[in-house]
Amino acid sequence: MKRRSLIRHAALAAAGLCLPATAVRAQQQPLRLLVGFPAGGSTDVVARVLAEGMARLLQRPVIVENRPGAGGQIAANTLKQSPPDGSTLFLSNSHALSMIPLTVRNPGYETLKDFASVGLVAISPDVLSVNPAVVGDVTDLKGLIAWFRANPGNSNIGVPAPSSDPEFAVRLLAGEFKLDLNPVPYRGDGPVAQDLIAGQIPAGIGSVGTMLPHVKSGRLRLVAVNGPTRAPSLPTTATYVEQGIDGYAVSGFVAVLAPAGTSRDTIQRYNAVVTEVVNSPGFAERLSELAIQPTSSTADDLTARIQETNAAFASIVRRSGFQLP
Repeated sequence: MKRRSLIRHAALAAAGLCLPATAVRAQQQPLRLLVGFPAGGSTDVVARVLAEGMARLLQRPVIVENRPGAGGQIAANTLKQSPPDGSTLFLSNSHALSMIPLTVRNPGYETLKDFASVGLVAISPDVLSVNPAVVGDVTDLKGLIAWFRANPGNSNIGVPAPSSDPEFAVRLLAGEFKLDLNPVPYRGDGPVAQDLIAGQIPAGIGSVGTMLPHVKSGRLRLVAVNGPTRAPSLPTTATYVEQGIDGYAVSGFVAVLAPAGTSRDTIQRYNAVVTEVVNSPGFAERLSELAIQPTSSTADDLTARIQETNAAFASIVRRSGFQLP
């Protein structure tokens, strides 16, 4: 075993010796990793690859527990109600953590109050895709806007959920270009891709992991990606910002959280484990199939990212004129 690996494992073992008695008892049971989406989706795939690596390092079963519904709210509230003893964690995307509290009147939780950050797992941008069979040679936002102007009766853009950041991206485009664009909410980005491929909608927004296989097959084409810079897996796809859309420079992320009140020792132990898994070649290889970028962080850095994403999403929502129902 390499020296660096020995040091990491020694640190994990030492952290385990410092755990409170309640956490030690909890570790005698399988660790639950909550996921707010159905099995088979990109977030679920990330969870299962992460759980496999965590189980190996912890020498303890890690069970992925799918609690789908309401864009992650059900799983989030399950975490909030769980004891802070290290027995339950939550793998969440930024939609559940930063967008739902802005767009749902009573989501049942406050992210920074009710959850404790453990660590970042991945950056997962959304992409705006088109069906070449419908829109022809469109390759960028300028071309897509020109197509919409020429086809005013076909202004639908599929989005994976109501009041999601992709929906607000469509609203930003509509306001920027003075167009009557219609965001059409679906139950996930899988159905968006299906209708897009079938020609039911000319354009749609979804995770890069969902859209990229269809891009590689030639059935879809990418015209924009969100985030401050181009995604490493999509070096030829320009960002919204590069194409003149200010205010949409935030990337989606996937992260692990624990219930508020979880001890600092427990958080540090899980952060060490998550970081080692995320930085492993095997994890990167598995996620490369989804074009998702593995990214680790400290617990404090994750809290800072959530705060930054909250502010960015709040600006997008405000600019759209959205009002809480």
